[in-house]
Amino acid sequence: MEIFVTRRWRGVNSTVSSVTVDGQAHHFILEDRDRGLKSDMPLADIKREKVYGKTAIPTGRYQVAVTYSNRFKRLLPILVNVPGFAGIRIHPGNRHIDTEGCLLPGKGYAKEEQEYIVTTSRTACDVLFLKINEALKKGEEVWCTIVRTYP
Repeated sequence: MEIFVTRRWRGVNSTVSSVTVDGQAHHFILEDRDRGLKSDMPLADIKREKVYGKTAIPTGRYQVAVTYSNRFKRLLPILVNVPGFAGIRIHPGNRHIDTEGCLLPGKGYAKEEQEYIVTTSRTACDVLFLKINEALKKGEEVWCTIVRTYP
């Protein structure tokens, strides 16, 4: 299964992406500010540019697993081996202050002043989690590719 996240719109501290799952449109993702990080950058460069809890993860391709989150007290998807980051999950939330580097699904998005938000996040997250979980139960690998294409 391939989740494809295309970063499209930037706020001052927020980034909104369109999402496809196996080529089919699947809502949106909210992240922190995109600081231009790429997964093939030297780790020292990533650490120099990263602002803890306020930076979108590097663009690149990451395997997705499902593990228990102590913070959320439930099973959630996690992106594996994100350079310079740890504990990057896909979980509900509506504003960039909810992300801390994680990916927040939403059925829609809007702009409030200079920041983007996503809407109906819990529903969008549950739908995406079910798709990920079903693929993993079938023995499929799940991957998340993140790219940027700003206007």
